[in-house]
Amino acid sequence: MAKILVVGGSLGGLFVANILLRQGHDVTLLEKTIGSLDGRGAGIVTHDALAEALRAAGVTVDETLGVPVTKRVTLGADGQSLGEMELPQVLTSWSRLYHMLKESFPSERYLQGKTVKSATQDAHAVQVLCEDGSQYDAELLIASDGIRSAVRAQVAPQIQPEYAGYIAWRGVCDEACLSRNTLDTLFNRFGFCLPNGEQMLGYPVAGSGNDTRPGKRRYNFVWYRPASEHEDLISLLTDDDGHYYPTGIPPLKVSWKHIAHMRKVAQEILAPQYSEILEKTTAPFLQAIYDVRSEQIVFGRIALMGDAAFVGRPHVGMGVTKAGDEAIVIAKHVAAHGATPAALNAYSEERLKLGQQVVARAQYLGRYMQAQGSKGNRDNEKLKRNADTVMAETAIDISDLLAQGKAVPESAH
Repeated sequence: MAKILVVGGSLGGLFVANILLRQGHDVTLLEKTIGSLDGRGAGIVTHDALAEALRAAGVTVDETLGVPVTKRVTLGADGQSLGEMELPQVLTSWSRLYHMLKESFPSERYLQGKTVKSATQDAHAVQVLCEDGSQYDAELLIASDGIRSAVRAQVAPQIQPEYAGYIAWRGVCDEACLSRNTLDTLFNRFGFCLPNGEQMLGYPVAGSGNDTRPGKRRYNFVWYRPASEHEDLISLLTDDDGHYYPTGIPPLKVSWKHIAHMRKVAQEILAPQYSEILEKTTAPFLQAIYDVRSEQIVFGRIALMGDAAFVGRPHVGMGVTKAGDEAIVIAKHVAAHGATPAALNAYSEERLKLGQQVVARAQYLGRYMQAQGSKGNRDNEKLKRNADTVMAETAIDISDLLAQGKAVPESAH
């Protein structure tokens, strides 16, 4: 039995902590936030590999996991369908997965209010010092502490998030508020709308208390919009009192003026079904979109995983599945090599290139979206072609493409 530290108590950290604990290791998880983490109801696309990782983490996977949809639809600005595509998927929410994984992990091993100050290592162990003065040592340290990872800042300070040039407006709207037209033409589908140089998508997720009964669900949306880094983005990340949040504005601090403007633009350029959803969403929030691409994810007895290692833009819809896959691979190699640098090196051999491919895939999907921004005439044929491409390529299971090294189509190189 080895002592293993996991830094970061979100989904990736909970995956790896649960799986390693079930293998019989002495696992301690350090999370900087006090209280329950909150995913703002944000939606998650599930894949077979995600269900596999949940089972490995001790979670029962059944029909309560999420809301099934059978098809995709793209709506034009007039609200009419530009095309449909059969694609069965199950959509869940961040909070649902978080609570399932957290319930699986012993609370006395999940330590909160632990902000990492330093992580050092010698030939035999890793030492972590937290801001509150507490110290921990272990044979391995797995860092799953997100896009602004404190551990990555120690071992690879040169790896920084790079802004992608656009933001996402996000939120969830209660099914019960919506008109019959929106319910009939959009709600039960994975939907898209493609204004010039922008992309709106959404799908149904469970409602309050994880209720998946019709009438009690919510519609989760993500609207990608360009925002210049030095003007628009700074303004969007500044609240009504003039406070600027460079690493991300808390959802309830987003300026009402920005929300009002976003709703106004929605009425001008989005399908009416989507502008209704935005009008009736009580607390829309925004996320700046970044890439994080690591050239190295293992440093002796320290490994990076999840968003600490790679952040692919959400178009891929694989972020949580990727973290689950990485957790399984780490545990597999620890089982084979013990809690040693050799185990982590084997993990890196297996996952480094895949992580880089996921980022490349996400950049390709983002470029594709941005390439639609040419303000030429938007003839119907071109719109239909765009709709078909986006429906076929966004948030699908790309495990096979990754395995073949084909995450980005040849034609896009």
